[in-house]
Amino acid sequence: MSRESFIYSFVARGTMVLAEYTEFTGNFPAIAAQCLQKLPSSNNKFTYNCDHHTFNFLVEDGYGNAPSDLIPAYCVVAKESVSKQISIAFLERVKADFKKRYGGGKADTAIAKSLNKEFGPVMKEHMRYIIDHAQEIEKLIKVKAQVSEVKSIMLENIDKESWGEGFDSVRFARCVHNNVGKLYYHCMCFQAIDRGENITILADKTETLRSRFQKARNTSSSEDVGTKEWEGNALEILLIQVQPMGGKSC
Repeated sequence: MSRESFIYSFVARGTMVLAEYTEFTGNFPAIAAQCLQKLPSSNNKFTYNCDHHTFNFLVEDGYGNAPSDLIPAYCVVAKESVSKQISIAFLERVKADFKKRYGGGKADTAIAKSLNKEFGPVMKEHMRYIIDHAQEIEKLIKVKAQVSEVKSIMLENIDKESWGEGFDSVRFARCVHNNVGKLYYHCMCFQAIDRGENITILADKTETLRSRFQKARNTSSSEDVGTKEWEGNALEILLIQVQPMGGKSC
């Protein structure tokens, strides 16, 4: 990605722009402001296309049941060649930073463009970060999508089970065994890419996890007691290895 990939960005409260940043001249601030006035309420992420540029918006009520004039909105104008996912990744970074600095405080009372001096340079740094790490972020986005897919599969398989008298513990344990290694690997990839690490080293960790599941399963000495032991071991490993990462990064 080139330095011209991101053209303009702002943070607004309702329709009031609190901070903006750009290194270019043009009518994109006016167009972005017009788009801000007409944002639909049915979704919190949307993109408009205009003159080979995309106007990307992220809107989120960060203050509970706040009135519309207090709802924060984030915008970035990018070249058409920049993927929507990359633009949204930039906006997510800006949103997290802005809420950390100003959420529930200055963000509620600041006047139009009064945060330019403070937050404008911050948006500039986030632009540079996304541009410099575009490939890694693309990989992260793909891994995150895979994590969501595997989670859905696991939840779907678990939901199909009856947790009552007819609960099939063997089938449930197999579901955990078949999916948790893949989920663990994707979660670890997600974290590693976010830290800038080499994800190839995670293959051994995944294989180790699978081996632990297989060992636990092989320790079953009977259909009754052994199955309960395997099921308990599988659930324990699942909770230890996956759930903490899911809460943090997945």
